[in-house]
Amino acid sequence: MPTLPPSRALLAGLCAFLPAMAQAAEACMAEDAISFRGATVRLENDLFTGTDQNYTNGVGVTLASDDMPGRLRTDCLPAPVRLQAQLIQLLNPGFWADAGDVDATQNVTLKFGQSMYTPEDHSRTDLIADDRPYAGLLYVGLSWNRRKQVAHGQEMLDTREITLGVIGPWSLAEQAQNLVHDLRGFDRFLGWDHQLHNEPAFEIAMDRKYKAYRGATAVSPGFSADAIRAAGLRLGNIETSATLGIEGRIGWNLPNDFGSYPLRPGAENRPPSAASLRGNTDAPVPPASRPRPGAHLFGIVEAKAVAWDFSLDGNLFGTSHSVTRRPWVAQAALGVSVQGLVAGRGYRLAVMRVYRTREFEEQRTNQAYGSIALSAEF
Repeated sequence: MPTLPPSRALLAGLCAFLPAMAQAAEACMAEDAISFRGATVRLENDLFTGTDQNYTNGVGVTLASDDMPGRLRTDCLPAPVRLQAQLIQLLNPGFWADAGDVDATQNVTLKFGQSMYTPEDHSRTDLIADDRPYAGLLYVGLSWNRRKQVAHGQEMLDTREITLGVIGPWSLAEQAQNLVHDLRGFDRFLGWDHQLHNEPAFEIAMDRKYKAYRGATAVSPGFSADAIRAAGLRLGNIETSATLGIEGRIGWNLPNDFGSYPLRPGAENRPPSAASLRGNTDAPVPPASRPRPGAHLFGIVEAKAVAWDFSLDGNLFGTSHSVTRRPWVAQAALGVSVQGLVAGRGYRLAVMRVYRTREFEEQRTNQAYGSIALSAEF
């Protein structure tokens, strides 16, 4: 068989390769890439309720991406997001089983946060055996949300999140609390030398929420009420638990999303599509579908079975201070949420008070804390 000269063989190879490369580049459309549409900043603290103990502070910043409709193109994603999506596919193959559903939309949320826990007595320097450990958590979480219409006039939000972080002094919880207490003139907690040891933190979270289907609108116009049912499962050394809950909302121009929730790894996820206060500015939006200012009251009730909680059980990979965890915990929240438009961009402020039953046997009273969250569209 005759062979081509090297120069002609190289030219022929380039001619075959360049169209394939161009075709691959064209295959990744703009909607297959990740761009962020908005952010939420949340602060939780028990000083809002006049105490300074147990779950004493939590901060979180969440970025939510634009929507990616239809089939997921992992080859068009940045490497960390692609690897996380592939891991979810390995652990939960059914999550993208309906990836060809053109009515389903998905987005990504990226979250950074810190949580801290302290005993009741700030002045003691010894280890307080009958109160919860000093504990801190610094983490980053990456979530996928899939939103779609299901049977019987219902809509579902399916979430999978993988959270990685560090427990112990590397969480910088002591430094963060000391800084805030110094700025506000409060006494420092003196027992941080007894906090949990450094160890890697991880958690896989799976959440599913249902509500009545409201169409592709940013809000439910006028006065209305709805209910959002939720179930969640968490596995890891941050927390291993199962949760059932329900949220009720009533107000004017209810946002077409899946409700408000206290801060925790695996929870602060903003759903695709209809939840956007700003809506799609690239195409005309019917008047009935446009975002509108509004306000509503909400209440949340949750029941949780807990098999592991690092802030109570201590270090998983070593010996540390711990308390007697209670296997069942209930939580309730009452709040108000207000949304509006400023210069064509959506903003929302949600304020809630959270009530939680005793989490460990040595705990003397239930706990309450406050939460405030501000969301903005870019």
